[in-house]
Amino acid sequence: MRPVESAVVAGTAPGVEMLGITKRFGSFTALDDVTLRVAPGSFHALLGENGAGKSTLVKCLVGYHPPEAGQIVVEGREREIRSPHDAHALGIGMVYQHFTLVPSMTVAENLVMARDDVPAVVNWRAERARLAGFLRTVPFQVRLDAPASTLSAGEKQKVEILKLLYLKRRFMILDEPTSVLTPQEADEVLGMLRDMARAGHITVLIITHKFREVMAFADRVSVLRRGRLVGAGAVADLSPDEMAEMMIGTRAEAPAMRETSRREPGEVRLAIRSLRVHDDAGLPAVEVESIEIRGGEIFGIAGVSGNGQRELIEALVGQRARVSGEVRVHGEPFGARRREMARHRVFALPEEPLRNACVPSLSVAENMALRGFDRRPLARGGVVRWRAVFAQARARVTEYQVKTRSPRSPIRTLSGGNVQRAVLARELSEPVSVLIVANPVFGLDFAAVAAIHERILAARDSGAAVLLVSEDLDELLELADRIAVMFDGRIVHETPKAAADLGEIGRCMAGHVG
Repeated sequence: MRPVESAVVAGTAPGVEMLGITKRFGSFTALDDVTLRVAPGSFHALLGENGAGKSTLVKCLVGYHPPEAGQIVVEGREREIRSPHDAHALGIGMVYQHFTLVPSMTVAENLVMARDDVPAVVNWRAERARLAGFLRTVPFQVRLDAPASTLSAGEKQKVEILKLLYLKRRFMILDEPTSVLTPQEADEVLGMLRDMARAGHITVLIITHKFREVMAFADRVSVLRRGRLVGAGAVADLSPDEMAEMMIGTRAEAPAMRETSRREPGEVRLAIRSLRVHDDAGLPAVEVESIEIRGGEIFGIAGVSGNGQRELIEALVGQRARVSGEVRVHGEPFGARRREMARHRVFALPEEPLRNACVPSLSVAENMALRGFDRRPLARGGVVRWRAVFAQARARVTEYQVKTRSPRSPIRTLSGGNVQRAVLARELSEPVSVLIVANPVFGLDFAAVAAIHERILAARDSGAAVLLVSEDLDELLELADRIAVMFDGRIVHETPKAAADLGEIGRCMAGHVG
């Protein structure tokens, strides 16, 4: 195997092949004999549901996860990439979903300080002259003296791309690069990269959930499902329906479905009417006309990421303002204020609970007490009873098998699965009337997944109305009683699980509504 020698020659677009890549984490096989070929100068899309293995695959390419088996070939020669430094030396770079710019630095400072060879004393006059010459070679301009904090999302994304070009990374991996951009900004950025690829200057591998972007900009597509390559081809030869079917599979390939709830659903616990919600850019993100969820049932919402699911959940739990419409719990208007949630027994398990449902610096015990720290038995006369707080935490840690050194440990020191268990312990230890759940097991191990699924089912079986949003259709087929599809902020399809047609669901996820 040849060692890493030098960077790819500036101005040329490298090709990359990943052949028979297998990656395991303990007993879990994240990638199983995956082969991906990205031609020089192409714009190649990598599709797959959450947990399909996309991020693991590209992390193998950039040196974060050396694979157990397989070969990586760059420019026709087999390479050993054991670290990001090795990948950088081969001209391979990655633009991440979240910006990595230092907000207090200018654009010029961000570009220069990203180099491996920054001198101890920087000659900024010479560096600005070098940057000005570099900018004359790229198809767009940025303000070198502008602080990164003053840039729009589209400008920040351009700077991230400029940084890779400046560092001579000619094979660009883009991880959900348009998730924070407006459609107009996304089209501008992707169109610019496509033109550079067609000119032979760069090769692009984009991870995306958005079929529209694949159809508009990509040359070829590869699809992963459950750690395996399940399809690939020229975009011109594939329809969004066919790509969606590759992503989610067929009913015959789906896991065995659990039996739906035996009891008849009760009264309507959660009702949503004419709900309108905007995204972070102030654009319409949710336009839901009607959802009704009864006690004793799980209503699952499927859909490709970025179709309003996150904004819907945030609006329901009080983290995002509603533009119009109404939400009712037990027939009463519900504004998601803390007292309303306590009175109606509404509980939530949001996505990324450490960020969205915890105070990371507080202890496990304090986080478990956030629901009831100001009422009995945790408080008396407006004073917190700390002995009761820690006694409650010890009991919940035991019941929910939360692995922590102590209830006094900061919750940020726990693993993802144990943070999830701690939040579940807080949200499900009291009688539950409505449970709102979003992607509850993303990134967790099998044991944590099974435990959390059992708790959600137990809440349903005790009579709770459960709204479950998941980007994993297998999870919905396993847990939900009814399944809906959300596309472009709207509910475009709904079916009882027993009558679910995966082909129809796939077409609706791709925006093809019959």
